[in-house]
Amino acid sequence: MDLQTLLMDFNPSKFVVHSCLFVFAILFTLRMDNIINWSYWAVFMPIWIWNAIVGLGALCGTFVWCRNPHYRLEGDSYVHFKAMLISFSLHLILLMFELLACDRLTSNMTTNPHPLWVIVFVPLIFGSVASVGACVWSVKHDRSFELELFMAVNALQFVFLPLKLDELVSWTWEVVFVPLWIVLCLSLVGVLYSVIFCGILLRTPEVSQTQRRTAINSAIGNSLTVIPILVYQVLLADKLDGDLTSLPYTVISIPLFMGLFALILLSFNSKGGNKWWFGIRKTFSQFLLSALPCLQEYGNIGYHNTRNQSVPLDSTTDAEAGTRSKSKDILNKKCDQMKPVVPIISIDLPD
Repeated sequence: MDLQTLLMDFNPSKFVVHSCLFVFAILFTLRMDNIINWSYWAVFMPIWIWNAIVGLGALCGTFVWCRNPHYRLEGDSYVHFKAMLISFSLHLILLMFELLACDRLTSNMTTNPHPLWVIVFVPLIFGSVASVGACVWSVKHDRSFELELFMAVNALQFVFLPLKLDELVSWTWEVVFVPLWIVLCLSLVGVLYSVIFCGILLRTPEVSQTQRRTAINSAIGNSLTVIPILVYQVLLADKLDGDLTSLPYTVISIPLFMGLFALILLSFNSKGGNKWWFGIRKTFSQFLLSALPCLQEYGNIGYHNTRNQSVPLDSTTDAEAGTRSKSKDILNKKCDQMKPVVPIISIDLPD
């Protein structure tokens, strides 16, 4: 049990995003199968919560940045703050697309005139172009860029989808998803590389246990995310083309649910995260342990089993105890030598 290590590797940003996407995917498939009759504005509630958390975090971080100018001198604070602003800008673009998409889906259920899907996807196309510059900036400043990379590599897909939805092209859905097939195939190559690399490290005796553990986690994580999403994409294309009409969207989306759930679990071993969200200026583990003293008092302790005996990691061995006792004896001797010597003078008093 090591709560500190678990919190230290936890990425709250990825946990919030993937959890909201997981709940939204379940609600949306249930709505598509008419199992629930909720309004699309209610179905998109996890997305609104996600964007609300992002907006509140960016506003708090900006307020702390403007209120405390001396914080800007702390290491690479400028880089972290600019990365937060870039991510917040992309989330605003996504929010605009989500509002237009929700309005478009709602208008299909009424007699109100609805806009074309081409107009709805304009923010995503613009965001994909802007994400290319964001990726270049992130590489230059050694920052993670998962959202930026996702939007940049799917720019062509964001063009094909509205053309098919507006029936401006007569392609099959397998052809429409060609850009996504390319991305998933490249991701599958990365999965194979991580698995092969993990096998090589396991057979190399010079590699440390930490490197082996990292390679195993990477191989398992990539396999549990890319492969289910690829299977879901194949099933979805066949469903939209009319080959799997008997299967509901809820059954087809099971691989997608598995991939999103795997991403939620992997957020506990992702590390990273911008320190300026909500202006905490520290890692999530440090913030949580400082905000909740009970965790720092009772949970910030690691134990390991040695011959069926639980031993605290901060306990000392016999050799360390002997060394400390010797050092204390030497220190006491030095203190005795440094004591002031007071001479004793005998004075004979007369009778």
